[in-house]
Amino acid sequence: MQHKVKLTVIDKKLYTELQEKYCANPDSGVCTCYNVGDEFIFERYGTADDFWHMGLNTLKQTVKAADGIAGGEAFPHCSEAWDAISRYIYTGLQGGSIMRGWMNDERVMIACCSDGTRPVIFKIERLDYKVLYIEGIEDDNCKNKIKAILEQSDEVTEAAFREEYFEVYLYHDIDDTVLKNIVEKCEQYTVSKIL
Repeated sequence: MQHKVKLTVIDKKLYTELQEKYCANPDSGVCTCYNVGDEFIFERYGTADDFWHMGLNTLKQTVKAADGIAGGEAFPHCSEAWDAISRYIYTGLQGGSIMRGWMNDERVMIACCSDGTRPVIFKIERLDYKVLYIEGIEDDNCKNKIKAILEQSDEVTEAAFREEYFEVYLYHDIDDTVLKNIVEKCEQYTVSKIL
């Protein structure tokens, strides 16, 4: 089983009375590094190691241009945020329990940066998936057919075709033969390898 981590900005707070009382710039305002709705995907597979690079180029969705936004091309994550969330990202990338016993789902954690006057609140999710190499795929119709049958399974949350393989996201770990049998029911496809 492989693992990615999805990081979503779910809220931003501003405590103006604290900024007025303690900050060198009493009108600092809300954090400018993140926007509510920003989504980041961290991978640590093959040559990709987004953790090592503090999340540089992990920004996948934003309401603003990526230039100047954390996780974009300009710079990695803010150091205050990175200090607070990096341990959960690392744990998720290794397939570990992010916060067992505290959250409803041990694959999820809600955390915030350590800026006391304008914290950013993140949802951190471990995404579990398997990589399927499938023979017999000739065109987009084949890809769509395989995607549809995989996503009909109760164990699969999403299936996405990449350049040479399918990433199959799962609710929980399942035996490789289950996925193989789902795909090979079509009889025109053969699963050659599962990672």
